[in-house]
Amino acid sequence: MTSIRPRPATISDIARRAGVSTATVSYVLNDAPAGARIPEETRARVRAAADDLGYVPHASARSLRTGARDLVLYVHFDVAHGPLASEFLYALARALRDLGYTLMQYGAEKNRGVKAARAWAALRPAAVLAGDDRLTAAGVELLTKAGIRVIGLGSDPARAKGTGLSTLVMDHHAVGLAAGRHLTGRGYRDLAVVLPTDPPLRTMGEGRLAGVREAAAEAGAAVRLHDMDYSPASAAGIVAAWRAEGLPRGVFGYNDEFSGLLLGALLDAGVRVPEEVGLVGADDLMLCEMLRPALTSVRLRSESPEEIARRITEAITEGAEVHLSPWTAHPVPRRT
Repeated sequence: MTSIRPRPATISDIARRAGVSTATVSYVLNDAPAGARIPEETRARVRAAADDLGYVPHASARSLRTGARDLVLYVHFDVAHGPLASEFLYALARALRDLGYTLMQYGAEKNRGVKAARAWAALRPAAVLAGDDRLTAAGVELLTKAGIRVIGLGSDPARAKGTGLSTLVMDHHAVGLAAGRHLTGRGYRDLAVVLPTDPPLRTMGEGRLAGVREAAAEAGAAVRLHDMDYSPASAAGIVAAWRAEGLPRGVFGYNDEFSGLLLGALLDAGVRVPEEVGLVGADDLMLCEMLRPALTSVRLRSESPEEIARRITEAITEGAEVHLSPWTAHPVPRRT
């Protein structure tokens, strides 16, 4: 037996149920000034009919009718979000909601440039937050002409200034610098850095590598570089190579999850941590306290989500070009 999907209720359905005109329904449900003279009894009947029918207004149609845009579109990267990013988006969504905007998370896709911009523009958002790898000059121009503010995630603020493109970036160089200075501050002069092989993470990792190299140069330390997949086997392969060529004294493992894999591989290989190899991660996840030995990490502190949301709405309402880098990096020493 084939089931029939219920048709969403319309204002015509509500008008028939309440025994009024469709104009009256529209005035009541939208609290329009033109409906100020409608009796309260009629208003109550219209609202009751809408509730009985499960009526939900069409957000896109309302935006087209009123010209108001309250949607902020966040385009996901091609990698799974970790806890830090998820918590940030949750807090940002709440802060934007308090300012009258809705943050919509848009599923990952491979499109970029104009093709991607057209898909985003079709949703009629007030602003789009998208990774720098998805944006092209032509795509940004298309969105800007449609009255949509574009905020590049990870875009270079210096390159963006004066173009109308706003930016929201994490200072990955500062993360690596904090990790590198922690390691060299413990007297380590033979350092190793692990970089992820996935392209989106690789770009962030290269920024962190540059920070470690700056710290190493300050202290006269050497830096080795290793590529690593997010897998125990890849971590074990790197540790085996270290055992063959000589263990580094200090390691920055890109983030807590990669560093956790390295910690397991080092312990499996009989390497004592931190007695033989010191190890630092980044993000300061709960994982750091769960591991044994507990993992030293670089904590990323963010300014209030309310302030970030306020600056984003400033870009929307005032056409301002805003450049945000709201995170600061601080080492959290533990046993590793």
